[in-house]
Amino acid sequence: MFFVASVVLLALIALWHYAIKRKTDKQPVGATSSWIIWGGIVLPTVTIIVLLVAGLPVGQRMMPLSDENALRINVTGHQWYWQVTYPDHALQMSDVLHIPVDTPVHLSLTSADVIHSFWVPRLAVKLDLLPGRTNVLRIEASEPGIFRGQCAEYCGVGHAHMQFTVIAHSQSDFALWLKQESIQELTLDD
Repeated sequence: MFFVASVVLLALIALWHYAIKRKTDKQPVGATSSWIIWGGIVLPTVTIIVLLVAGLPVGQRMMPLSDENALRINVTGHQWYWQVTYPDHALQMSDVLHIPVDTPVHLSLTSADVIHSFWVPRLAVKLDLLPGRTNVLRIEASEPGIFRGQCAEYCGVGHAHMQFTVIAHSQSDFALWLKQESIQELTLDD
């Protein structure tokens, strides 16, 4: 999109320069309508089509795939914390997500109260959480690390504290973490 916007900007600068330098005493009557057709209809239409053709495949890659190997995590936004649940492992925590590297993760996002927006800039696009609706976001970390996330939608006076952490583990470290958390959950239940 930056490349296309740069080309359009350069074309507009060239047209502006041409309009300032041209002589106006012998301009044919049809020249004005030609500028309107080419500059006002054809150029925006071609630009939008190019951006659409380039953007659709990128958007499709961000959509959740029907992958049986994907880790499923439920995230519910509350005023003012994130409830994270691993439904396949009976784990629940607040403000932190643990994920394995090189594994698709499907986040089921919803809100318990107001509109929130889940955003991890280094892993995925921003996606809104709406009360009564579940949106699915696919993320996948390519390397271990700690990634900061936040609510990107003003949700009230505690909005500034709606931050969370995504910790990406290697496959073996994630399996170990999952085992330890499951044992700890069992211990807490007893």
